[in-house]
Amino acid sequence: MRNSNVKNIILGGLFIALGIVIPIAFHSIGVGSLLLPMHIPVLLSGFITGPVTGGFVGVLTPVLSSLLTGMPPLMPPKAQMMAAELAVYGFLSGYIYHIKRLHVVISLIIAMLGGRIVYGVLAAYVLPLFGFDKIPVFYPITIGLITSLPGIIIQLLLIPTIIILLERRFRTAGSRRRRLWN
Repeated sequence: MRNSNVKNIILGGLFIALGIVIPIAFHSIGVGSLLLPMHIPVLLSGFITGPVTGGFVGVLTPVLSSLLTGMPPLMPPKAQMMAAELAVYGFLSGYIYHIKRLHVVISLIIAMLGGRIVYGVLAAYVLPLFGFDKIPVFYPITIGLITSLPGIIIQLLLIPTIIILLERRFRTAGSRRRRLWN
């Protein structure tokens, strides 16, 4: 196993742990759903470790959090839908940023929209299979966007700042952008 693979596994575990612990703190003061604390470690994982590890972190974080803390709930299938949404967040943030080489903010916005669309499709077509009311497909990027606006603003301010600071820290002479996960 290459050193970068070991590093990604370790960082992935760290991001999963953060994705479980940070929401506990936010939910204890009643602002968890408003500020989307689980999304931040998953998105950072994609940017820092790349699309594959980011996708795995996105899938595992809500499922493990649900099993360990009861948040998000397994029924209605919120944890499962979040697993799909966050997998897209983690994968797309890494893929668009490192493979397509787009700016961190553009990568973040595309990843956030992609995850929201996946969540909307699942809410519209999977929830009714479990006897729950169908949610309109575009709810997560319309009304859902407005209700979670504080968390989205925090993500748009915090994540690019962290990534840009990390890039400056690890920038090598002669390279425009060093891949953070290598």
